[in-house]
Amino acid sequence: MPALAAYLHRLDPFAWRIAGDFGIRWYGLAYAAGFLCVYVLARCLAKRGRIVLTPEQVGDFVMYAIAGTLLGGRLGWVLFYSPSTLWTFTRDLPWWEVLAIHHGGMASHGGMIGIVIAVLLFCRSRGISVLGVLDLAALLAPLGLFFGRVANFVNGELRGQPCDPAFPLAVRFPQEIVDDWGVEQFRAAPQLARHFNLPSLRWEELLTRAKNGSREALEQLDHYARDLLTGVQAGNEEVIRLVEPLLTARHPSQLYQAFAEGIVLGAVLAFIFFVLRPARHGVVGAWFLITYGLLRITTEIWRLPDEGIERVMGLSRGQWLSVVMVLAGGVVLSCILRRPLPPPGATVAGARARG
Repeated sequence: MPALAAYLHRLDPFAWRIAGDFGIRWYGLAYAAGFLCVYVLARCLAKRGRIVLTPEQVGDFVMYAIAGTLLGGRLGWVLFYSPSTLWTFTRDLPWWEVLAIHHGGMASHGGMIGIVIAVLLFCRSRGISVLGVLDLAALLAPLGLFFGRVANFVNGELRGQPCDPAFPLAVRFPQEIVDDWGVEQFRAAPQLARHFNLPSLRWEELLTRAKNGSREALEQLDHYARDLLTGVQAGNEEVIRLVEPLLTARHPSQLYQAFAEGIVLGAVLAFIFFVLRPARHGVVGAWFLITYGLLRITTEIWRLPDEGIERVMGLSRGQWLSVVMVLAGGVVLSCILRRPLPPPGATVAGARARG
């Protein structure tokens, strides 16, 4: 049937579910894979004398980058997208919602700010060229961005705009059952009553109570929604048959952004670094800001805006932050190109010694 032509997302966010909601998630493995690739490539470049770091300094640099990414990404999400998290406390560990990273919530713009701060601290403590290390961070950042966006797709988060189910890349995400479905969506699926062994009258009574704000009824619907999501991810054919026609076909915007921010951005920066070989430090970093910003502005067209954040002049919060990145990159590049070229014979080793 054409209406069901879209791919049904059945991926489990857990690589290894130990118990309940505890286990090893693909999202965490994606971060680990990204940082491992950064470490290996940075070591190779350092051994060839292509960067301002020695091979022995690469490990410390990666540790600073990890801290900057995680702290900046989390705080960036809190400040840019969910400031109410600052004053949200619960009875369960870790009590403060800011620390509840297992609930999700990382902002790539915040992670970049965190990395910049981490690089400044790292270079200051070791007397290394700041712009040279920022160039390295920019060159290798697409690796982490790629793995992160693929993990977003596995999690079924940051979903795309609705599209024609016949579109070859269309995806139906069952996570919308938990995140987006309200009483009306459940009411449009009376066949679910039989699945949960509820008579029609009791099902309608539950929906009415939930619509009137009954906490108990809303919690019961949330429980049913999570049960349906788990059923799809486990491959339960009965659940899939019930819910698949009710799911919205969407653009896989996470994969669009993985391609743009990982492959396209990586190719542009690799060309600048390895082929053009700019004589001034900071050029690669400036082009990262410009290119990433433009790509993010473009790919956000196919992505749903963050919940509760209205578009301003037609642009999402992420697009406006990217506009700032593009402008900042242009200013930085202009300032760098106005600086005199380093003296003939200047080497990376010299930059290591000068700081």
